[in-house]
Amino acid sequence: MGIKVIEKEEIKVVGMAWTGTYSEVKTIPSLFNKMEDRVEEVSCLTNEPVVIAPFHNRETEFTYYVTKPVGEIENVPEGMVGFSIPRKNYVCTTHKGSLEEVENTYQQLLNWMKEYGYEQDYHALGLEIFKEEHKQQNESGDLYFEIYLPVKTYKE
Repeated sequence: MGIKVIEKEEIKVVGMAWTGTYSEVKTIPSLFNKMEDRVEEVSCLTNEPVVIAPFHNRETEFTYYVTKPVGEIENVPEGMVGFSIPRKNYVCTTHKGSLEEVENTYQQLLNWMKEYGYEQDYHALGLEIFKEEHKQQNESGDLYFEIYLPVKTYKE
C-alpha cells in the first residue's frame, strides 16, 4: 500500500449530503446513484472526471457528501449543498478491494500516520476521490478509490 503526503489546492464542490451512524454506512452507495441521477442539475461543472466524497468524522456518527467539482458555486439545486474545501495537506493512499475491506485500509493509513508523527486534523474534511475510469469496477463492488486524510502537522 503506497502512502504519501501531498498538498491539495482548494476545491469547490456541489452535491448531496448524508449523515448517519457508522452502522448505517451500507446506505451510502445509494447516495452515489441519487447524485448521478441529478448531476445534470449542477451548474459550472468542471471537466474533471471524478466524484469527490468529502466527509466529517465524529465519534458516533459522520457526514458523507457525494459531490462533483465545480468552477463556481452558484444556483445550487434544491436538496444539494455547495462548498469550498480549503487548500490542505493530506496523507493519502488508494483503496483496492471490497467495501468490507475499506475499514482496514483506513486503519493502515492511521497506523502509518502515527508511526511517522502525523496528526489528523479532525476539523478538516477527509476526502475519497472516485475516478470515472474506475466507475464500472466500483459499481461491481471491486472498489478502487483514493483516500485523503487531512493532517495538522507536516514533515518534510
